[in-house]
Amino acid sequence: MGELHLEIIVDRMKREFNVDANVGKPQVAYRETIRQIAEHDYIHKKQTGGSGQYARVKLRVEPLADKDFEFKSEITGGTIPREFIPAVEKGVNERMEQGVLAGYPINNVKVVVYDGDYHDVDSSEMAFKIAATMCAREALKKAKPVILEPVMRVEVTVPEDYMGSVNGDLISRRGRLEGTEIFGGTHIIKSMVPLSEMFGYATDLRSKTQGRGSFTMHFGQYEEVPRNLAEEIINRSKGGVTA
Repeated sequence: MGELHLEIIVDRMKREFNVDANVGKPQVAYRETIRQIAEHDYIHKKQTGGSGQYARVKLRVEPLADKDFEFKSEITGGTIPREFIPAVEKGVNERMEQGVLAGYPINNVKVVVYDGDYHDVDSSEMAFKIAATMCAREALKKAKPVILEPVMRVEVTVPEDYMGSVNGDLISRRGRLEGTEIFGGTHIIKSMVPLSEMFGYATDLRSKTQGRGSFTMHFGQYEEVPRNLAEEIINRSKGGVTA
């Protein structure tokens, strides 16, 4: 929903239901992914007073274009007993929910468990789940992780007189202009713009077009964030201060 929709809903909550809301700045739903294949071998070993914990997992992570996530087992010969494979998958799934750069969910990744080891007494589902989570984290770190941002399809309808200023504003928001359609004296500007750059756009557009411009915005696709902005996002996720 657009910012105006949210403002209206917050206002209605207060007027009709006497419910106050603390409204913060909008948050962008970033994602993380990887750009290359990587492997890691992890041993989880813990000895306490009673029985210990032991699990060894070898994982390979690969970029995946056609779906968000895929898990595959290539275990042969019983290096990891069949009953522990679901625990490995569960551990990997948990890691996919929290990325290695800034903690955002990880998309477009295939994870393959291809080898490992176990102990007759000390191995357990929990041990393999922990080993898989830690192994996946280290493999992802090696696989050139990047941050993705949602990029929106934005169509702006404006009179011809305001074309130049609106185009320039979209470009200043890291937008890519993708064409214009003309209906009489009205122009429809088609563009792709990162969502993070679109906050406050409704107000700016009204100002630039004397209230005669309007726009629609729909999700387009996820794209890699430029490196300088990725560093800001990572720093912010760790509690750092950005300009």
